[in-house]
Amino acid sequence: MKKNLTVRSPGRINLIGEHTDYNMGFVLPAAIDKAIEFTIEPTTGSMIELTATDLQESVKISPKNSVKSDIEWVNYCTGVIDQLNKKDINIAPFKCSFGGNIPLGAGLSSSAALSCGLLMAISEFFELGLSKVEIALMAQKSENDFVGVSCGIMDQYACVFGEKDALIKIDCRSLEHDIVKGDFEGYSLLLCDTKVKHSLASTEYNTRKIECETGVKAMQANNSRVKSLRDVSLTDLEEVKSKISTDVFNRCEFVIKENNRVLEAIKAIKLKNMELLGALMFQSHDGLKNKYKVSCTELDILADFAKSYPGVLGARMMGGGFGGCTINLIKSDVLASFKRAVASHYKLKSGKEAAFYDIKISDGARKL
Repeated sequence: MKKNLTVRSPGRINLIGEHTDYNMGFVLPAAIDKAIEFTIEPTTGSMIELTATDLQESVKISPKNSVKSDIEWVNYCTGVIDQLNKKDINIAPFKCSFGGNIPLGAGLSSSAALSCGLLMAISEFFELGLSKVEIALMAQKSENDFVGVSCGIMDQYACVFGEKDALIKIDCRSLEHDIVKGDFEGYSLLLCDTKVKHSLASTEYNTRKIECETGVKAMQANNSRVKSLRDVSLTDLEEVKSKISTDVFNRCEFVIKENNRVLEAIKAIKLKNMELLGALMFQSHDGLKNKYKVSCTELDILADFAKSYPGVLGARMMGGGFGGCTINLIKSDVLASFKRAVASHYKLKSGKEAAFYDIKISDGARKL
């Protein structure tokens, strides 16, 4: 055990590849320069003491008995302790305070930053020697099993493996990744936050996962080697169209096409073809809106306006859906004018104030 230490754990963007991670497909995320910082130190008490400084909330939890809380952020922390217990990793009580500048509810994976950052802080503090892969997988499992959200591996993986000025192509089946360097000089990535999060987000997320699994089962009847939507083509899907609902067909069609878009986007980045990259982003949003049905009016207002604005090459909703942000690829020289124009348009059409986050691609979670 060390005296005290600090860990920085970032949020993430996902340039393209939405809802493909839990279908064992490809994603293209990056860690960003908005993060949570954790300070961990010893305590003389018998309980783990946690303080969320931004919320001015403190709790004490048992290092042995994992009990659900009515406070959401506490469950993400307790889920991490639960994972350690299930692996028979014994730790002493400790104090940990944390806070940061990841906007909550914006789809930037503050939850993954919280889980991964706490787990990395504990590993470093108690010298557990957990690898980056172990941290990502344990953080994901804590969210799946304890918090009850059926998330894939992308958020946690991007959080721990991020590199400055690089995107990460993650194969969510093999967990292999490739660093994708790109020259974005003259272009900016801007997040436009709807400032809404509709209540159906979490339940619909789990429903989409079940719908994709239903499609896979139908195609397994024709080919026992099919394990996920990663293994099938649009032709395979057409062959079972009469055996599945229209909703299931549309969900599967989107995922298959979205996987292909990730691969095409990587080619576009390597060729410095920003116009093609932007077109793929617009296609992604169209599929998320019309086929996967996880967009909402506020996201569509922002994406549609971006499509009509000169100098915006691409835009799409990012994250689970039903609120949060759009991610926009914009020529840097029109960034300021676009912000003013879209803010006015969004207020007029939705009655709400949008928020904007200029982001830079950053390193993953690490000890400071």
